[in-house]
Amino acid sequence: MKINFGVDSFIWTENFSEKDLWIIKKADELGFETIDFAIAHPETFPVEEVINELKQTNLTPVTTTTLDAERNLLSDDPSVRKNGVDSLKLLVDINKKLGSKILGGVNYAGWGCLSGKPRTETEWKHSVEAMREVCEYAQTVDPELNICVECVNRFETHFLNIAEDAVKYCKDVGTNNIKVHLDCFHMIREEKSFSGAVKTCGKEYLGYVHVNENDRGIPGTGLVPFEEFFRALKEIGYTGPCVIESFDPSFEELNSNCAIWRSFAPTGEALAIDGLKNLKEIAEKIE
Repeated sequence: MKINFGVDSFIWTENFSEKDLWIIKKADELGFETIDFAIAHPETFPVEEVINELKQTNLTPVTTTTLDAERNLLSDDPSVRKNGVDSLKLLVDINKKLGSKILGGVNYAGWGCLSGKPRTETEWKHSVEAMREVCEYAQTVDPELNICVECVNRFETHFLNIAEDAVKYCKDVGTNNIKVHLDCFHMIREEKSFSGAVKTCGKEYLGYVHVNENDRGIPGTGLVPFEEFFRALKEIGYTGPCVIESFDPSFEELNSNCAIWRSFAPTGEALAIDGLKNLKEIAEKIE
């Protein structure tokens, strides 16, 4: 099975800046086809410099983001929700400039902003309405850009944990450019079945995939049933990228939410190299 494998900028750096531009050529040299720019702070992202570097590679760019408490689409404060909408609109503009067709991540709520109780109808309404505004804006900027909402585990959000809820969210937003972002690390904690989650999304709603191991270590060395997962992706006709993402214990902003307290490989780059090799071998088994 031929899969478009990619790598996340988090493998090397927490906040991508001009000093990290070398990562782009490195990802290309390592044999990845897609690079995911993790952009938590779009106002400081070096767009033009990244564009120039991408031109020298064969990489396809995609992006992910996370919102924080000041940009939480679930908030009762309209000004906070507006901050989130404005940030996402800026990211839409950045994706247009990069040529990216995917904006994934925890883009529907403040990441790590747990309420201590199940989501409410009011939170659902707030997020859906704000996301609809973003999606409608994106349609005017680039009709081919998909906003993909990432189901993450219960320790990182109380809002969207499973594919079934993410599909419902997409349907309630109601535009044709809202999709689901699945991540194997989160799926192994929340889903009953990897293939079941993929089929719940189907070709219509599955827009993006992260192929991470259950401990965020080297993909193919843990508990994630990648062969089952890849077969399900093939069955629904998913042709988008499958991207490796992990984090380093030296990161500061991310680690409290991700709970990364130890290294999973000598370097993030080593994790990506070995993970790519393992995942390609698994994919080759699938006819």
